[in-house]
Amino acid sequence: MSARISTPSRRLAAIGAVLALVVALVAAGIAIGKSAGGGSGKPKASGDDAALTYDPQQPTYDQLEKTTSRRTDGDPLAIGRTDAPVVLVEYADYQCSYCGRFTRETQPELIRKYVDEGTLRVEFRNFPIFGKDSERAARASWAAGRQGRFWQFHDEVFAKLRKGDALAEDKLAELAEKAGVKDLDRFRTDMNGSDAAAAVKKDQEEGYSLGVQSTPTFIVGGRPLAGAQPLKEFEAAIARAKAVRAAEAGDSAAQKSGK
Repeated sequence: MSARISTPSRRLAAIGAVLALVVALVAAGIAIGKSAGGGSGKPKASGDDAALTYDPQQPTYDQLEKTTSRRTDGDPLAIGRTDAPVVLVEYADYQCSYCGRFTRETQPELIRKYVDEGTLRVEFRNFPIFGKDSERAARASWAAGRQGRFWQFHDEVFAKLRKGDALAEDKLAELAEKAGVKDLDRFRTDMNGSDAAAAVKKDQEEGYSLGVQSTPTFIVGGRPLAGAQPLKEFEAAIARAKAVRAAEAGDSAAQKSGK
């Protein structure tokens, strides 16, 4: 059973972060790349189950889905078909306990029920918010992806909560070896290279431009879902997004037929 934060001040802070994300999404439209940093405080890990309500026909969210879901062929940080009707984008930090909980408890079910059948695509974004150790782990995950082992490495790191020295370079290399990364010298070179730093920075800047303030934060079909949500919240969000895509496809078909 998922643990919940019960301290009122922490619950209000988490809800405030969700509301700030919604406001930022609506304000941003499709203008990704414009900084949305402000006076909301430093990003943090979020464990609250603060559900969102929104209009499934809101065009702003449809625009954001098209902008935030990259749908790139061969993207090592993504799983699922590029033409899946729904894309879940996750912004996460490898030192975030709630991100680990999602990886261990919720993501396998989403893959089994939705990714494998072609309904859902999952795209991971490195969003390190806890300093140098988080940044190193993010670069390491990108480096593992260069050898086709991102998800295996990702799951190894999140198999338990790891902080500080547990994410030192030698420890990350050990995890990479366990994840099936064959060329560890290349892994270390890639992890410490400028391309890895640029890739992580790109993901960070995208998240900040959207107003992401906590980890994990998810965007499902262009709509935000923040914190350690139960499986049913993801299922509801996927169903809504799938219904919107189906309606759009129906409208498009009707227009083409002249009806």
